[in-house]
Amino acid sequence: MDLVSDLVRAESPSTDLASQTPVFDRVSADLDAIGFRCERTAGVNTGGHLVAERPGATGPTQLLVGHVDTVWPVGTLETMPLEVEDGRLRGPGCFDMKAGVAQMVLALRALDALGLEPQVPPRVFLNSDEEIGSPESEPVVRELAAGANRALVLEPALGLDGRIKTSRRGTGRFEVNVIGKRAHTGLAPEEGASAILELAHVIRELHALTDRPRGVEVNVGQVRGGVRPNVVAPEARAVVDVRVRTAEDARRIEERIAALEAEVPGTRLIVEGAVDRLPMERTPRNARLWEATREVGRTLGLELEEGMSGGASDGNLTSEYTATIDGLGAVGDGAHATHEYIDVGRTVERTALLALLLLLPPS
Repeated sequence: MDLVSDLVRAESPSTDLASQTPVFDRVSADLDAIGFRCERTAGVNTGGHLVAERPGATGPTQLLVGHVDTVWPVGTLETMPLEVEDGRLRGPGCFDMKAGVAQMVLALRALDALGLEPQVPPRVFLNSDEEIGSPESEPVVRELAAGANRALVLEPALGLDGRIKTSRRGTGRFEVNVIGKRAHTGLAPEEGASAILELAHVIRELHALTDRPRGVEVNVGQVRGGVRPNVVAPEARAVVDVRVRTAEDARRIEERIAALEAEVPGTRLIVEGAVDRLPMERTPRNARLWEATREVGRTLGLELEEGMSGGASDGNLTSEYTATIDGLGAVGDGAHATHEYIDVGRTVERTALLALLLLLPPS
């Protein structure tokens, strides 16, 4: 609780580069104390990232993945203070995912205190741009995952029952720009071509791509267009969010959106974007790691359940290269919400679970 509290007090929004330093400093100090070598890399437009491991470690690693950035601006503690009451710790970023960062540190400290050395060398990776899509750290995540035997992702658990995330949907963003022709609506409307009318057709087509039984969600979340009420709209734009459960559906949806054609005479479409974060699928190697996780949980008296998250994390990236389990972090609720909290007792259990997972043999 002390460590989580210290990390929560060190407010660290993704967009404030300097705010990341105190969190990295605290984690580095704790890991240095148990013999880890910590290497910090500065970012260009982000707070950079941290990689920590024991000197001299060779061979495939087990990668512990997390992030220190939050969605909360500096000063949020004034209106959303750190509180501990009735077994719950509240505060901005505690659930997503300062507690997960603390779990990494405490699990490694516990193994060190007990003189237990994992067969697979642990390597800690923490970035400061996950909440904005890991734009700078993604290549590093991919490189580290390619050399890992497995990846343990300390994002928050799923739901109040604390399910482990064995799959995540992939995400994409598209922009559809419609080019029309301007005209006066009173004097010569027939000379115009309404981009807004065409965008209305496009929006219907896009939403028709949603297939919830397959885990496909297509949502037009922003629209803009036109210049004045008495002018036929010469332009309009839609920003589209896409969620998919499989790589096959990712390719299919990309093809369907790219193939959109204008229906309104005199208009044309410019479509940009892609599914840029493939789903974390329940692959055979991920399923085997899940089964091992469930068995380890039973040694602690925990009957773990699995589930799929609708959002993406860096676990989507690691899963492309190595066995990945996600949602090993805090049990609680309120990610990105003002009621954010962790269940302290259950999060301690998850820390013990992580320590035992670190002792698993190579897969």
